Amino acid sequence: MNTASVKRFFENPIFLAPVTSWFLAQFIKAVIVLSRRRRKKTIKEVIEVLTWRTGGMPSSHSALVTSMTISTAFKEGLDSNIFIISLWFAMIVIRDAMGVRRASGIQGRALNFLGRNVAEKTGIEYHPVKEIHGHTPLEVVVGGLLGIFIAAAYVFL
Repeated sequence: MNTASVKRFFENPIFLAPVTSWFLAQFIKAVIVLSRRRRKKTIKEVIEVLTWRTGGMPSSHSALVTSMTISTAFKEGLDSNIFIISLWFAMIVIRDAMGVRRASGIQGRALNFLGRNVAEKTGIEYHPVKEIHGHTPLEVVVGGLLGIFIAAAYVFL
């Protein structure tokens, strides 16, 4: 592998658009989350929200896979195999973010609520389960639109 191919990789819109979409979605999400909290934020909380926090507005999952799919469509064509693969991959990721993960999070909250109540009444120790944060349809749509606009910007500008 030579430096020219590495340079082309990092300049490729199919690489740049998803990275930018993910980062921008996480940044917007961090601004929204951190502006809602009244108490002072630790640097650890800020880094966690910027890099790892799931759920919330906009969906970084949707932004990333939508920008990957759209930039692939523009660069490789709608009839290319790689576009078709990225389209199906995007549909699975978006469905998972909005459906399975959201349902798991709702179930996790219900289990934790019940577990805390039982623990208070019986004195039995309860260890809460992780509440996975999925996305609402609006969060997915906004993330998808962000991905489309960023992909178009990288391809056409």
